Amino acid sequence: MTHDTYLITINVPPALEEAVVDCLLTFETAQGFSSFPVNAHDHRNQDLSIAEQVSGRQRKIRFQMYIDKDDVSAFLTKIKACFAGAGLHYWVVPVLEHGEI
Repeated sequence: MTHDTYLITINVPPALEEAVVDCLLTFETAQGFSSFPVNAHDHRNQDLSIAEQVSGRQRKIRFQMYIDKDDVSAFLTKIKACFAGAGLHYWVVPVLEHGEI
């Protein structure tokens, strides 16, 4: 099975939400994207406020987008250049199937 489409997920600090939206909107080969609030949980307490350490969670905004295999590298290069050192976490997974019903 070949994977021609990938799902990229990026967790972003809320303060960077608008900047990431602006960046993603300029990436013309993306097939649109979704965003929604999530709670990130990690046993490491680095970069967590006292309240976040007590609650065991940190608010993030998650972006997800489908992208063609040939565009993944250029997309990641752009995101890494625009947000170097910003604490964004991302992952890329192959999509077995997607569509509209």
